[in-house]
Amino acid sequence: MTSGESFYGGIPVFRGFTSLMDPALYAPLPDDWSIGVADIVDSTKAIAAQRYKAVNMAGAAVIAAVTNALEGREFPFVFGGDGASFAVAPHDLERARDALAATATWVREDLDLTMRVALVPVSAIRAQGLDVRVARFGPSANLSYAMFSGGGLAFADAAMKRGEFAVTEAPAGTQPDLSGLSCRFEVMPASRGLILSVLVMPARGADPHAFRKVIEDIIHLVERSPDGGRPVPPQGPPLKWPPQGLDFEARTRRGGPLLARRASVLAYTLFAYLIMRFDIKVGGFVPNLYKRQVVENSDFRKYDDGLRMILDCTPELERALNDRLTAAAREGIVRYGLYQQDAAMMTCFTPSALRSDHVHFIDGARGGYASAATALKAMMA
Repeated sequence: MTSGESFYGGIPVFRGFTSLMDPALYAPLPDDWSIGVADIVDSTKAIAAQRYKAVNMAGAAVIAAVTNALEGREFPFVFGGDGASFAVAPHDLERARDALAATATWVREDLDLTMRVALVPVSAIRAQGLDVRVARFGPSANLSYAMFSGGGLAFADAAMKRGEFAVTEAPAGTQPDLSGLSCRFEVMPASRGLILSVLVMPARGADPHAFRKVIEDIIHLVERSPDGGRPVPPQGPPLKWPPQGLDFEARTRRGGPLLARRASVLAYTLFAYLIMRFDIKVGGFVPNLYKRQVVENSDFRKYDDGLRMILDCTPELERALNDRLTAAAREGIVRYGLYQQDAAMMTCFTPSALRSDHVHFIDGARGGYASAATALKAMMA
């Protein structure tokens, strides 16, 4: 393997989320790597029009497209609800650029949304006195998710929004390889009272030790909640047929008229629904095992220069989190956004249902991270 391929795979996986803020878990990205960033322009308006599913599908499409372009090679990424961020080695840069450009075109043509995309050299981030450090959190024995620290991702996102380091859209009609991307599960209603979207960022000039203490306090509050506030039911998300995401999944398919792709997805999802509904083993696929992995592999909490969580929590926990964050904001340590809704939703990337490392991106079903970000911006104003 090249140094780039071995770097991320060589980072030890940590299991306990309470260790998240330990700086020893994070390794600096090589200086010749690049950060990819993408987000939906005016996602707040799209969410106000109840286009939550389309916004989430666009964000997850970035990760699916880059993964497929890199032929399944492992690389660090994070799903942000209305966008995504990732890091790539230099030998994968052009493939990632092509995947980003094609995804932006697909999002505009098939989802009727506008996506900004950019690739920012790590060296340019370090020239600003910031860093990009990455850790690997294992929510289960099946896979790991990347966590980022150092302020570099936040810088890359802000630079993208200023129009810097932009990746130009691919020509009209270009479609990325989105194999494995789907959204067949129904929304997951809150079982403990409410679904809470949490976004916590450091305030400008905040003491890093004070910020770490606040994040650790928040995590400990959540850890006392049943199952750590996981919004995915123990038996897996609800599944119906035809699935709500039928049209989106049809649009991820390549070739042929959309009507024919819809018919193909309709037939395939019926087959999948019957297998899951009646627990029918097919070849090496075991439905109950897959459902358990879906629960274990869900990314309902993450860190990318700030803490993001989608929690199924009680009103009492929501008040405790709000009180702690309000006090920390008053002290100039954090900026934060909280957003309450009645359900969470899942978008899935399953390159192979026979492998255990399928990934499941969680967001709030009525606004999610984008609405929490709006609340955070209102606090800054």
